[in-house]
Amino acid sequence: MGKKYNILIVEDHALTRFALKTSLRDADFVENVYEASCAQEAYEQLALNEIQLVIMDLGLPGVNGVKATQEIKKMHKKVKVIVLTSHNEEDEVIKCLEAGISAYCSKDIKPDKLIELIRDILGGSLWFDSAVSQYVLNTKRPASASSLKKDDLYNLTLKEKKVLSLLADGNSNLQIAKKLNISVNTTKVHVCNILQKLSVDDRTQAAIKAIKENILG
Repeated sequence: MGKKYNILIVEDHALTRFALKTSLRDADFVENVYEASCAQEAYEQLALNEIQLVIMDLGLPGVNGVKATQEIKKMHKKVKVIVLTSHNEEDEVIKCLEAGISAYCSKDIKPDKLIELIRDILGGSLWFDSAVSQYVLNTKRPASASSLKKDDLYNLTLKEKKVLSLLADGNSNLQIAKKLNISVNTTKVHVCNILQKLSVDDRTQAAIKAIKENILG
């Protein structure tokens, strides 16, 4: 039997929470599904339980999902967050990306696709709905950008650039290892070096920085 994970659904509509919980209940990788109808309940659930992944709605009452996501990622860096929402405003998308989410998808997603997506995210992948990916791609490079090539600026090796490119495309460590014909442990070392050189905390932030600063050319 494979590893099982605990998932928290943060959604203020009871019917939507019920539908999500029902969809997740039979997934072979899910141990427990917890629920929260607002940000405060989400914080409490995370404090009480070992949760590996949060499914976050942005239209929450009181503290909205964007701020809740920022707080959760600040306090629980290893917890993966999937934003599941009907919102796609640029400001909200960018703030969630910068907080370190692993996926941003529409509530129109089919249940079986969502289950597949969650499995991939838990395995280390990233995923962004096509409706919002343009915001990352169109974000202007910082004014402080040097005239040096970015790979020179960050001193990335050729292999690290290849790993970063695959990472930015949403590949897990296992997928990167297979595509580059290296071991998973070697891949992890490369990812660790990349995070240190780019001065970021996780792979999502590395992917965003690679795109925003055009590090990969």
